Amino acid sequence: MFISHRWQSRIALLTAVGITSTVALPMLMATQATAQSRFYIEPQLAQFTQVIIPAGTLIPVESDDAKRVIVTRNETLPITVIVARDVVSFSGTLLIPAGSEIEGEVRPAVNGGSQFVAEELILRDSDQSLSIDATSEVVTKTETITKNTDPDLLKGAAIGAAAGAVLSEIFGKLEFWEVLAGAGLGLVTELLLAGGQEDVEVVVIDPDTDLDVTLKSDLVLNIDNR
Repeated sequence: MFISHRWQSRIALLTAVGITSTVALPMLMATQATAQSRFYIEPQLAQFTQVIIPAGTLIPVESDDAKRVIVTRNETLPITVIVARDVVSFSGTLLIPAGSEIEGEVRPAVNGGSQFVAEELILRDSDQSLSIDATSEVVTKTETITKNTDPDLLKGAAIGAAAGAVLSEIFGKLEFWEVLAGAGLGLVTELLLAGGQEDVEVVVIDPDTDLDVTLKSDLVLNIDNR
């Protein structure tokens, strides 16, 4: 059977397009993170593309609310951090937009120090709220607070419940954050030393540098194609 060169060219083109549509995309890379994608596409036109960001991917975060986080060695503190930069693919597909929220807890680490354990990712401008299995590096930096400690250490800090409980007992209905924001910061230091202690050792965390999280398991996203 004879097929013209013109038709052969068309067949070759269609075959090439068919092959291209099934080739897996290459590795995805965020500004400060690397991720791999695998696509599941429904027949015809899919409204969503499933993307898997693999374990080991680093997600940079920061805090809009706290300059630092201060907890005792054995304390757990719920916090929310913000994704600092867009996580995008090589082709420019936006996976996790900057400004998305990650909720979790600062918890005591097994071998000492404190660690942020991420629990939920809330994508910006989206209805998606996803469970996330990710942790920060362990923070072991401590400060010993005494009556001579510079109160600026506490200004704008998220302070754990151990300190908050002392403050609420003393101030009653007076909001703890009003005290931190006011002129009585020196008093806050003294309150932390309540009970006759001469000093208090705390873990001091910089949320803009210490809380970047690394995925411990794959994170599955549904990218809207509409």
